[in-house]
Amino acid sequence: MSKGSGLPLRAIGIALLVLGAGLAFWGFQLSESVGSQVTELITGSETDRVMLLYIGGAVSFAVGLFLFLKK
Repeated sequence: MSKGSGLPLRAIGIALLVLGAGLAFWGFQLSESVGSQVTELITGSETDRVMLLYIGGAVSFAVGLFLFLKK
């Protein structure tokens, strides 16, 4: 591999970092909604949609960080 070939991976890494942070923030915003809080009050846990956003955000962020830091 040539030295310059890591640039596309870094760009994808940055995009995944931003996407992961956005998904986590969106999940946080959704968890603060009235409907989600009522569901949490009744069931004792977050809604499935909130959990999927949190998990998707964490995975995306982790993969993005790996690609960004990969040499």
